[in-house]
Parts: sequence; C-alpha cells; structure tokens
Amino acid sequence: MTELADLPTSSGADDFAALPQLQLVDTNGVLLIDAETAGITPDLVRGFYRDMVLARQFDQEAYHLQRQGELGLWLSCRGQEAAQVGSIRAVRPSDHVFPSYREQAAAMCRGLEPRQLLTQWRGTSHGGWNPDDYRFHIYSLVLSTQLLHATGYALGVAADRRKNAALDEIVLCYFGDGSASQGDANEALNWAATTNAPIVFLCQNNQWAISTPASAQSRTPLHVRAAGFGLTTTLVDGNDVLAVHAATVAAAERTRAGGPPELIEAITYRMAGHSTSDDPTRYREPDEVNLWEERDPIRRVRHLLDEQGWADQQFHAALEGEAVELAETTRSACRALDAPALEDTFRHTLVSETDELRTERERYTAWRESFA
Repeated sequence: MTELADLPTSSGADDFAALPQLQLVDTNGVLLIDAETAGITPDLVRGFYRDMVLARQFDQEAYHLQRQGELGLWLSCRGQEAAQVGSIRAVRPSDHVFPSYREQAAAMCRGLEPRQLLTQWRGTSHGGWNPDDYRFHIYSLVLSTQLLHATGYALGVAADRRKNAALDEIVLCYFGDGSASQGDANEALNWAATTNAPIVFLCQNNQWAISTPASAQSRTPLHVRAAGFGLTTTLVDGNDVLAVHAATVAAAERTRAGGPPELIEAITYRMAGHSTSDDPTRYREPDEVNLWEERDPIRRVRHLLDEQGWADQQFHAALEGEAVELAETTRSACRALDAPALEDTFRHTLVSETDELRTERERYTAWRESFA
C-alpha cells in the first residue's frame, strides 16, 4: 500500500500540532477510499479477518482457562486485534519485534503457538520461545522496559547497516498509553530520536492504564509529545485494520530508507479488564463499553467483507471450523504444560551453570531424594 505513503504525519520536532486521525474504513464497515488505488485486495482483507478472529478465539480460551485455575493470570487483547494485526503484517518477517504483554494477535501472526504463549502465564517458563526463531521478543511484564530494549537493539541494527549497506532491517516496538507515562518510555523515545535509530514505535492507546484514563495521564496527546522528541508521528484509528496497516507500511518504508524513527498512536479500546485480576466495572461506565463494542474491529471487517462481497459462506464456515480447532488445541496445550523440575532453576539462573550452582543443585537433589 505504498500509494498511501503521503499519510498525514508530523514533521518531527518542528511540528507540535495534533494530527487528524487516519481512517480508511468507517465503523459501519464502509470503505472510505478506492480499494484499487490503495492496494486493498479481497485476499488482504480476508487474511486480516482470519488473523483477528483466531486471535480473539485464542484470547477467549486463555481467559476461560485462567478462570478455571489453569493459568495464574491473563491479560486480554480483546478489542485491540486490528492494531496488532494491521501493524505486524506491515513489516517484514525479518524485522525484529518487541511486544509488551498482551500482543497475542501479533505473536500468532509470527507463528507462535498456544503452548508457547501460555507457558509464562502457567508459570512453567520465564519466556516460552526463542526470540531469534520468530524475530519476536518474549513478553516484558515491567511497564515500558521493552522500549529501551528495542531502542538498544535498533542501535545494533544501525551499526550492522553501517558495515553492510545492503541490510535494511528495522525494529517494531509495541507499548500502551499507560507505559507512555513511565520514564523509560520517554528516555527511549529521546534516545531513538537523537541517534536516528531504525525503529517504529506503535502505541496501542486503549484508553485505560489499569483504572487511570488516558485523559488523566497527560494533557498532551502522545503523538504530539513524541514529535517534540524529534520522531515522525502518525495518529490512526486503531480499530481500523486497513488504516493501521497503511500507516505502518508507510512508517516502516520511511524508517527503512534512513528516515528518523517513527511513532504511530493507534486509538483503540481495551474491552476486557487490564488483567484477570482487575474489575473494570469499578471505574468504567457501561455506556462507554457499549459504545466501543459497537466499534468492534472484527465486526467492522466482517461488514466490509459482506458489503464488498469478498467472502462467501464457505470461507466463514472454514474459518469457524479453524477457530473451534484452535480452541481445542489451546485447552489441551495448556493442561499439558507441566511444571519444570526445581533443579532447572539452578541450571538456568545463569547462561552457563557455575561450579557453585552445580554444587547447590546436587545438594538439593540429594536432599530431595533422601525422602524417598
């Protein structure tokens, strides 16, 4: 969708005005731009719809598993599927991605399986996958730490590109509006801007930082604040998967070509609580939730498919069957995750087990076996 490279953006530190919000499909699923001109094809939209439906199915199953005591905690991405699918599908598989802790939709697009995404929440692993295998980092549970990690990684990418001009990898980093209030986030944005790091930050502004509304966090929109640091910024309807995709494609192309780092603020909504430990009814009004339910990103794409005649009943039936299979796989994969042996803690405390750790492990094993 390179035809949309002229999307409204800030011009970096010289432009501190709030931007218009990019939208290509309205809340009723009506396309607001010529599909052919924008490079929008039926296959593209069907692919987005499949990714979003399967992500929500997995998310729902994980939520139920937590309520059944199979997971210690779960952080839902329900309502944020468009922001994740549209952006992750806009970058190359070779571009490294740094998530926060609710990027299930993005992770699944990178090929991660339910078993891998559940291990951390079941308490059987600190990560669940090798980031290099998927170009997708493990979840960062401490707010905004991944922004610094991503920026540091991007500086390594820049160093590699100076040695080999043919390399054009970039970094994509996800975070939320609550994280934007952390010092680490502001340091990362400033550091990325001053070093011209090849990175695109994508903020899923889901309106709430646990129980604190975005309006109480900052008097200035995040994309305006980021422009003040010197990043090129874009404001997009985060429930419009086509708009998010177009904005991310354009941002990635500019950054890949050597432009300054970019920030995309995607306005979306967290339909569930912050986590399964949170009760959002204590701080959110039902009317607000109902309003955003009507803006459901999956329903919007379904309406678009129906209006354009881009998907038939056979497609929807096959997808429904795929979702049922995913639900069954998720349940069985979760229950098959066994707790690791305590001896593994000694082996994995450091990259290589030291003599002292090995001695402690052997002593523990001998003590445990003495009860047999």
